[in-house]
Amino acid sequence: MPFYHVVAAIVWQPGLDNSLLISRRQKGKHLEGFWELPGGKLKPGESRLNGLRRELEEEINIRCTDARPFRQVRHEYGDRSILLDVWEVNSFEGVIKAREGQQVRWVRVENMGRYRFPEADQPIIDSIGSSVKAGRVRLP
Repeated sequence: MPFYHVVAAIVWQPGLDNSLLISRRQKGKHLEGFWELPGGKLKPGESRLNGLRRELEEEINIRCTDARPFRQVRHEYGDRSILLDVWEVNSFEGVIKAREGQQVRWVRVENMGRYRFPEADQPIIDSIGSSVKAGRVRLP
């Protein structure tokens, strides 16, 4: 079974801590039509952060200037195994633009349940919902 290390980003909308960017998987791709966090597969020998930066530039036209690891999830689909490696992007340069023809939109955390995400993403979506940036957790 093929294994893929996938990096993905929680890109918070500047000035609105409880809104983040999601994109829709295109026709012909694995899990087409599902919504996801922007990102993609690491290349052999590529560091996680460099892969994240490359994917964000290729996919949504931004240069990540501040990112921190958020959570990892391992998941097996019938035909592949993935490690979903999610990073929180707190700042970036550039203007969001869907460079691969995919749909993208800013979504408030409380509205994430209206979108269909792949199984592997669900623990991440749950964690986002209880994060500090989502406004659901208060710092001491």
